[in-house]
Amino acid sequence: MIEYTNFRQRLDAVLRTLDVKQVSEFLIAEKQWQAGQPADVEFAMWMMIAGSPTLRDLHEQARQWLVGHGHVLRREKGSAGKQRSKSKSQPQQGKQQGSKKQGRGTQKRQVGSPAKHNARRSS
Repeated sequence: MIEYTNFRQRLDAVLRTLDVKQVSEFLIAEKQWQAGQPADVEFAMWMMIAGSPTLRDLHEQARQWLVGHGHVLRREKGSAGKQRSKSKSQPQQGKQQGSKKQGRGTQKRQVGSPAKHNARRSS
């Protein structure tokens, strides 16, 4: 548990820089990511910021970035009864949901919780 706490503190310090390159380099060095993954590092960075309780002062900025890039946030009750944001994608107008013919960079994606995302990476 101490290892995770130490890692999380260092990750939050790097996330606080809002520097996509530093975040990517840190997570690759920590063997949490591989070079070139995830494909959208900036999106992953903002999701991690939005999901970090210790970065609450950056949550509004993360929400604005996510919404500004087409990720719709919905409010959801957390286990402690607090409201928390969760990103939810919407199908594009004129496109059928699930269509795989969307152009690169125009595809909306469904977003899971950052905790689930991080858990998959650490396996």
